[in-house]
Amino acid sequence: MTRLTQPLAVLAAEQKSADVTDWPDRIGWIVGLLLFIALVYWLMRQGWTWRGTLQGDLPPLPAAPSAPGPARLELSGRYHGSTTAGQWLDRIVAHGLGIRSRVELTLTDAGLDVVRPGATDFFIPVAQLREARLDKGIAGKVLTEGGLLIVTWGHGDKLIDSGFRSDHAAEQAEWVETLSNMIDTNSTSSTNNTSSMNSTTITTEGTAR
Repeated sequence: MTRLTQPLAVLAAEQKSADVTDWPDRIGWIVGLLLFIALVYWLMRQGWTWRGTLQGDLPPLPAAPSAPGPARLELSGRYHGSTTAGQWLDRIVAHGLGIRSRVELTLTDAGLDVVRPGATDFFIPVAQLREARLDKGIAGKVLTEGGLLIVTWGHGDKLIDSGFRSDHAAEQAEWVETLSNMIDTNSTSSTNNTSSMNSTTITTEGTAR
């Protein structure tokens, strides 16, 4: 072997050695990463279950009436979750309210029907509606300003914010206006009914005396 070929042979041997992969070390890293991901997932599941346990006093979700009446508005889009009203990071997971899904909303004089393929449907009676507004975020989801339709409603002794995103964002403003008008009308009717009942009670008492 000449002096010229000897350095070439050494260089070729070094390059061949550099291509050898340390498979045990690489497999160890992969297994460790998979175990870490599994641990994080398990901790998330435990946190979800724990939160659901804390919210165990939330009553079952109401179902839609058999004859809710004609639709005033309809919307197709996504349901992004529910939180305690005014606390956009305090997610509610009880009764499937924490599950994101597609959604079909139908507003009637009876209330708001929330149909969720693959998740729990629920109904918000008109008497339980409290507020409607456009906002930019709810737990785990942040959009541009006004990107979310937030409906505030009462359930049991709790006020809940539920976030929806229409496939056609421009129609969300109409939903806010219509819902707000319904809430104002129902509130006025309730006040008038209460006043009427109080007047009847006072009159009855006066007659009895």
